[in-house]
Amino acid sequence: MTSSTSSSPINSITGHTFEFAEPARNALFNQVKSQQGRLNTADINALCTEHSLTQAQLLRACLPIASLFAVAPISQFLVGAIVVGLDAQQQPSFYFGANVEFAHQPLSLVVHAEQSAINNAWLNGAKSVVKIAISDAPCGYCRQFMNELADAETFDILLPTQQFKLTELLPAAFGPKDLGNKYSLFNPDPQSAHVDTNSEVCPVLIEQAKQAYVPYTQNFSAVKITTFNHGNFYGRYAENAAYSPSLAPLQSAVSQLYLAGLSLDNKTVEKVELLQSEGAENQLQVSEAVLASYDNLPALQSYSLSFTQ
Repeated sequence: MTSSTSSSPINSITGHTFEFAEPARNALFNQVKSQQGRLNTADINALCTEHSLTQAQLLRACLPIASLFAVAPISQFLVGAIVVGLDAQQQPSFYFGANVEFAHQPLSLVVHAEQSAINNAWLNGAKSVVKIAISDAPCGYCRQFMNELADAETFDILLPTQQFKLTELLPAAFGPKDLGNKYSLFNPDPQSAHVDTNSEVCPVLIEQAKQAYVPYTQNFSAVKITTFNHGNFYGRYAENAAYSPSLAPLQSAVSQLYLAGLSLDNKTVEKVELLQSEGAENQLQVSEAVLASYDNLPALQSYSLSFTQ
């Protein structure tokens, strides 16, 4: 994360700020954790009423809670982010996110907080993004990742004391259209992928792979993490026009696991499965590298199927 944003009066936020007292903060953290990193419209309205807050004030007040989900064994720098996403009925939800680092692995494998929150919204059915609140200024990598969103030119970026549009933070941007891609994250190709081969692979995992955003490699890829006692967690591949800021499906799933307050260990995780497009595979080695950060996890199970679009 950088701190290179301007503090001009146009972008400065003044007025009432609110911080949760520790008991209320802990209670809300546990609530968000139990709801796997989300607050729905009713939750938001109840909190705004209880504490006499606007939605924007509540959003900023929740950032320290989002940071509590961070797993940063390398930097010890905890970053939180929250996406305000709208569902099909235009009702808002808060989608929390936090940075995730992997010990003894390249820094390029980390999940940034903004990626985590956007991924959370995407996996849970948000149709559009109207705000992204971040505890610290977004790095260039995250600005590029956000530029892949359908709402990149319109959503607001809220920092603790400032507010921006992405175009202010990423002028003269390179994006999907520069590669001839008319679609974007949250505005996918309406023709969903089709699986040509009958398979015993989990149908939900196949459906998640079909919803991957992969306009540049066509590797429809998803991951399923099966836990012993807490259900299943899925992740999808989300590509980026700049390539490097793409979010791998395993990191997508691991982020969801952490937002539920769980640990990636052999007492929690029963099985990890990776599904990719036959002939376009590019996730096996990176997934194995991430899993190598942890002790005694089950071996990765990998499948390839033929997807067409």
